[in-house]
Amino acid sequence: MQQLIEFTNNNALLVAGLLASGLAVIFYELRSQQRNIASLSIPQAVRLINSGARVVDVRPNEQFLNGHLLDARNLPEAKLLENPDAAVGSADSMLLVCDSGASSGGCVARLRKAGHENVFNLRGGLEEWRRENLPLVSGQ
Repeated sequence: MQQLIEFTNNNALLVAGLLASGLAVIFYELRSQQRNIASLSIPQAVRLINSGARVVDVRPNEQFLNGHLLDARNLPEAKLLENPDAAVGSADSMLLVCDSGASSGGCVARLRKAGHENVFNLRGGLEEWRRENLPLVSGQ
């Protein structure tokens, strides 16, 4: 034990750097886990949709009309974040989608921070949905 104390005293910067690195890794892992909880793979998203989740497409209306998930509701990102309580409404859970998952992921993070825990993001967005050759509908 005495040797450990002596080493720490002689190498304070090294020990401080090691502790800082360890804390940074822990912080990164916790943040990564939180994001993965809110971001669902396609099979997980399909199960959520089949269990009655509300699907909200946060893309602009023109993009929405070119192709979206069946029964999805279009609510552009700005409008969603302007009044999140109205968007969530009485739905038990909500799946947000966009082209790549980035915009909807940001919306999910903000909604969860505001206290809406049952809001999820489609990981990879509609690009991933298309890669899996899953159906989209056009028009309103």
